[in-house]
Amino acid sequence: MTETLDEVWLVDDDADMRAATAQWLDLAGYQVRSFPDALTALAQLDHNMAGVIVSDVKMPKMDGLNFLTRLNALDRDLPVVLVTAHGDVQMAVEAIRQGAYDFIEKPFEPDRMLDVIQRACEKRRLIMENRDLRHRLEGTSGIEQRLIGNCPGVRRMRDEILDIADTDAPVLIQGETGTGKEVVARCLHEVSSRRQGKYVAVNCGAIPENMFESELFGHERGAFTGADRRRIGRFEYAQGGVLFLDEIGAMPLPLQVKVLRALQEREVVRIGSNEPQAIDVRLISATNSDLLAACTAGHFREDLYYRINVVELQIPPLRERGEDILLLFDYFIAQAAVTYQRPPLSVMPSDTGLLMAHDWPGNVRELKNIAERYILSSLPEEHRLPTILGTSCQETLKPGSSLQEMLRQHERTLLEQSLTRHKGEVQAVMAELNLPRRTLNEKLTRHKLERKDFF
Repeated sequence: MTETLDEVWLVDDDADMRAATAQWLDLAGYQVRSFPDALTALAQLDHNMAGVIVSDVKMPKMDGLNFLTRLNALDRDLPVVLVTAHGDVQMAVEAIRQGAYDFIEKPFEPDRMLDVIQRACEKRRLIMENRDLRHRLEGTSGIEQRLIGNCPGVRRMRDEILDIADTDAPVLIQGETGTGKEVVARCLHEVSSRRQGKYVAVNCGAIPENMFESELFGHERGAFTGADRRRIGRFEYAQGGVLFLDEIGAMPLPLQVKVLRALQEREVVRIGSNEPQAIDVRLISATNSDLLAACTAGHFREDLYYRINVVELQIPPLRERGEDILLLFDYFIAQAAVTYQRPPLSVMPSDTGLLMAHDWPGNVRELKNIAERYILSSLPEEHRLPTILGTSCQETLKPGSSLQEMLRQHERTLLEQSLTRHKGEVQAVMAELNLPRRTLNEKLTRHKLERKDFF
């Protein structure tokens, strides 16, 4: 029995067969519409049909293979199950090659047909949900297209960005590695009154200490060995726009006081010059560390901290964003399909539990990487995500991890895989892993796994 009223269009010229099949599909919980021929069905069909087609092959007026061709022209993603008493291997291969979801010969076992229809309906449901998602994204404003998500933390952040966009208040973006701090910075720039100006990004953790001052403030020709021409620094280059200092916590202490002075005086002095250059920039900074703790430890200047942290934006880690994980994964696999010229795919229902249960230590950056590997994988769709995430879990174990930590991670992976296979059915998981119910519940609690995420 299926739990949803999915729609099945039944096309068969045999009235008795059509009536009998429609009856047991109705009893199985499906909404059934019956048609005596393909042309009648086509006259009422459009690309918004949310169910699946079950069609006989040998029919007058138009046979099942020609019907399949017409359906593919209308909607390539519409699942079509072909049924015939006259089928052979060659016909089955041709039907699948033309895009049929599956091919079943009469007489068929009802359970076999129900299994095929259930899987086809699940696929169609995902396709329609993804289309709805893309439609909603196309109709959203620029900020909603850049900062995708519906969790409270993301909605609040979008509101804060719009609220401060047209001010010049310095902004500090805080979030774990891979949460999308530069995406937030670019979004803030694009909706601000400075959007016509430059957006200049500097990764403070990637600049050698002896080059830092020249990188930010510039230098005159001959200011030091190798300075064979004048160089404009990033502060000047961002004139009228935004300067984004990523990983600002990595900035050397001697440079912090010079940056503080530049922000206070709104001017910089190039190395080798005595003439100050006026600057008009908005500063956006980002960090994945606790800058207040760094101030206490003497690694970051407290006065600079309060200068750059007039407005603070907190990006929630991916593991706390709930259904946003599925939303973003679908978005990234759609992007990857276009980038790598691969057929678009939808997340399989059995994969949603894996995605929701994963810890995502690399946050959105890791999710995007998994989506690209998913699109490029040559494995069958049902094996792709379990294999990729299994590898990913192993990669998150750092060299030198304790035996206890490795065993903990392996135990979690085994639990996730069993829960996924059995769709959260506790009895089946207990039997497979040979665990008493109390022990299984304790392990699920310890690993923060919930059955509902695998239904």
